[in-house]
Amino acid sequence: MSTRVAELGRRAVIKDQQETDLSYRTETVAQRYGQFIANASLESFPGDVVQHGKMLVASTFASAALGSTLQSSKLIRQLEKERGGIPVSTAWFGGWDKLPPVAAARLNGLMSDAAASDDSDLRNIVHSGTQACASAIAVGEARKASGTEVLEAVIVGYEIAGNINTSMIGGLQRKGFHGCVVATFAAAAAAARLLKLTADQAAHALVLAATSLGGLHAVAATSLAREYHAGNAAMMGVSAAEAAKHGYTADLSGFEMPRGFFDTLGTGCHGQDAVDQLGTKWSLRTELGIKLVPGGSPFHAVAEAAAIAAEKGNLDVADIKEIEFTLPDYPFPGPKHPTDLIGIAHSPFYFAAAGAADREYGWQHALPEKIADARIRSLFDRVTRLDYDVPNKTDFKSGAIVRITTVDGAVHEACVLAPKGAAVRGIHWAELRQKYEALMPYGGVSAKHVAESFSLIQDMNVLPSIHDLIDTIRADMPS
Repeated sequence: MSTRVAELGRRAVIKDQQETDLSYRTETVAQRYGQFIANASLESFPGDVVQHGKMLVASTFASAALGSTLQSSKLIRQLEKERGGIPVSTAWFGGWDKLPPVAAARLNGLMSDAAASDDSDLRNIVHSGTQACASAIAVGEARKASGTEVLEAVIVGYEIAGNINTSMIGGLQRKGFHGCVVATFAAAAAAARLLKLTADQAAHALVLAATSLGGLHAVAATSLAREYHAGNAAMMGVSAAEAAKHGYTADLSGFEMPRGFFDTLGTGCHGQDAVDQLGTKWSLRTELGIKLVPGGSPFHAVAEAAAIAAEKGNLDVADIKEIEFTLPDYPFPGPKHPTDLIGIAHSPFYFAAAGAADREYGWQHALPEKIADARIRSLFDRVTRLDYDVPNKTDFKSGAIVRITTVDGAVHEACVLAPKGAAVRGIHWAELRQKYEALMPYGGVSAKHVAESFSLIQDMNVLPSIHDLIDTIRADMPS
C-alpha cells in the first residue's frame, strides 16, 4: 500500500510541476487564432491579399446597396431602429440611420447577403467577406479607426474564417448546417482586432462565436432565412468580441475537443492541421470568389459555359433540344422552376437556361423581368443535370461543364474551371468598378460619389478615417 501511495504522490508532484510550467502547455487552436488576430499587420500581408481585401469592401457595399431595396432588409432596419441603443455606427443606405455597432453590423451584413451578390469561399460557399466587412466597418466607425485599421481587420477576419473553413470541407452543409456558422468567425475576428483584444481575449471571442450560432442549410435555400443567417452571423460575431472584451470566457479547447466545433460541424478534430497554415496559405489568394454576377457562386460557371456553348453554335432558344450541365465539386440540388430571387440564386437550371438564351449572364438576370422572361423559362424543362466522375475534378473550383444538343443533332460543349471573380482566375479592379457602378445607385448614391468612394476604397490603406468613406457614400442623403 505504501508503494502505491508513494507512486500517486509522485504523479501528483509531476502534474503540479507540469501545470505551472508554461513551456509544457500546448496552445489550443483558439489561442493560435488569437495570436494571429492580435499580432498580424498590414505590412506583413502579401500585396495581392491586401488588394483582394480592398475589393471585398467595394463588393460588400455594392451588394448591400442592391440588398437595401429588398423587404428583408427593410424589416430588420425597422426592427433595429425600434430596438435603439447608442447610435455610433451607420446602417448603410436607406435613411443612413445610426445604430449600435452590433446592430449596424447585423443590418449591413444582411443587406449584402440579401442581394446574392457578395462573395464566397468557393470551396463550400461561405460568405465570409460580407461578415468581415460589415463588422469591421461598424466597429471601426465606432472606434474612429483609420482605413488601414479597418482593412487589417477585414483581412484578419477573412483569413481566420477561411482557415477554420478548411476543417469544414466535407462537413458543414453535408451535415445540414448553413455556411453562416463559419462566416461568423470573420465577424468575431474583425471585431476583436478593432477592439484591440489581447490574444487570449480574441481566442475567447472565437469560442464564444463557435457556440453561439446555428443555421439550417435547407431552410436558407428556400426562404429569407438565407440573409437572416448572414445578419445573425455578423451580430453574434461582434457580440462575442464585445463580451470577450468585458471579460467573458469560454473553454479555449472548444474547436478541437471531442463534440466541439470541428467534430460536430466538420469531419473530425483536425483543426491543428489547418491552423499551421495560417499566415502562409492565404484564403484571399486561393479560395475567394467575388461575385461579378448575381446568384449562387457554384452556378456562375454554368451560365458562363452555357453562354459560350450557345455562342459557339450561334443558337437561338428554338434551336436548343437539351442542355446538360455538370458541377464536378458541388453535389447539392436546386429548384428547377424558380420564380423569385431566392429561387434563381440556388438554381443551376436558371443559370443554364439564362446563359444559353441570352448568351450572357449579368446583374439584369436578378431582376423580376428577367426571372419571368418566357424565353428563359421555356428552356427549364430542357435542362438536365448530369453527374459523373470528372477525371480532372481537382482542377475545378466552383466550375462547370455544359453541353448543348440542338434539334438537328449538333453538340456544343464548354468547360469553365472557375467562375469570373475567382481569385485563382484573377480579379481585376475594372471588374469591381463595373459591379460598383452597376449596383451602388440602388442605394441612392450619385455617379459622382460612386466614383469618389470607389477611389477611396482603392486607397483605403492611406485613408485617415473610415468616416471619410462613409461620409462620401452618404453625401447625397439630405441633411
